[in-house]
Amino acid sequence: MDDLSFPNSLEEHWMPFTANREFKKDPRLVVKSSGVHLWDHRGGQILDGSSGLFCVPAGHGRTEIADAVHAQLLSNDYAAPFQVSHPGSFELARKIAAITPEDINHVFFTNSGSESIDTALKIVMAYHRARGEGQRTRFVSRDRAYHGVNMGGVSLAGMVKNRETFTSVMPNVVCLRHTMSGDEPYLRGQPEKGVELADDLERFAQTYGGSTIAACFVEPIAGSTGCLVPPKGYLERLREICDAHGILLVFDEVITGFGRLGTPFAADAFGVVPDIMTMAKALTNGCQPMGAVGVKDMVYETVTEASPQSAIEFFHGYTYSGHPAACAAGIATQDIYKNEGLFDKAAKLSEYFLDKMFELESLDKIVGIRGYGLMAGIDLKPEGAPGAFGTALQKELFWNGLHVKFTGDTGILAPQFIATRENVDSMVDILRESLT
Repeated sequence: MDDLSFPNSLEEHWMPFTANREFKKDPRLVVKSSGVHLWDHRGGQILDGSSGLFCVPAGHGRTEIADAVHAQLLSNDYAAPFQVSHPGSFELARKIAAITPEDINHVFFTNSGSESIDTALKIVMAYHRARGEGQRTRFVSRDRAYHGVNMGGVSLAGMVKNRETFTSVMPNVVCLRHTMSGDEPYLRGQPEKGVELADDLERFAQTYGGSTIAACFVEPIAGSTGCLVPPKGYLERLREICDAHGILLVFDEVITGFGRLGTPFAADAFGVVPDIMTMAKALTNGCQPMGAVGVKDMVYETVTEASPQSAIEFFHGYTYSGHPAACAAGIATQDIYKNEGLFDKAAKLSEYFLDKMFELESLDKIVGIRGYGLMAGIDLKPEGAPGAFGTALQKELFWNGLHVKFTGDTGILAPQFIATRENVDSMVDILRESLT
């Protein structure tokens, strides 16, 4: 058998979100992972400072998940999800519904956060059509938003590089202003000012007619753009405006869901319940591709009851929706979170983590730090072209023993919930040494 630790060729694989030509000259290959560490193909040990891509909070190499997936594949490797199912999909949906906010009791399975967003868009359309309000064709997103890379998510995107090449997107999308004012470059927790930015939604309702707007999509904390925490009262105000105009409020909880803020979901942390929630990433601890969309009872019932008995109510789904192996991974993951109290551990580690992150404020090459829960963004002083310094630092950090997810000149740290204070110290020490 070929040794996959040392591939014979790197050329055939077209890598996502990667400078392919540069990478293949100097690759960074992960060949092993366990706990809070990764190992590269040269034998170096690397702290996982961003939980993979925010999706492995319970740590790498969880044998409980691997064993559950293995057992599932041996007993039933696939069940067609259209008009047929398997017990695991219902059990995982039950476990998710048990921790989602009030009235969000129905779950539709996808295979990624991107698919969850496109599914949520379709659910919104189906809901309004079932209510006889098919004129609601406009969607509201936000500047600096990231909602995945399928065409629906690209249409909602507020990050220029994620959409400028892909011009044939959905029409009738307008964007709220983002919530980063720049007045407080070093900000821990929620900004005191900025609630008025939510009134952009009211302005759109007055400009286009509230009855033409189908839904407002927001990340409770904008993640990939650099941990933009909502101002106090901001999400509450969006909820009020949506209720006043019959607009559905959708939270993209792909990053913030399953404990990242020390609560099951950001909706719990901020005390605002959306109508629809998109999920993925930590749903299976990154061990199997999977996403989900949670909806309030009234959304599910409106769509399903609008169709005749025995008729398909929602013409949407994927070949691998609720795949047995993914469901097995999800069930095992949810059990780990509950049995080990990992959401509480994340909450307890948060204060120390943020204390250490804000110790970097004195470094000349850092011009901003934000944080909430077990998540922080650091802004670098640009050097050369936008994003050049961040890209170079990410590579250097990897070889110095730390994995950090970067978007341009902004790094996003999100330690695993099993991380120790010593792990956090090491992350910050490597960051400091690499930046000085």
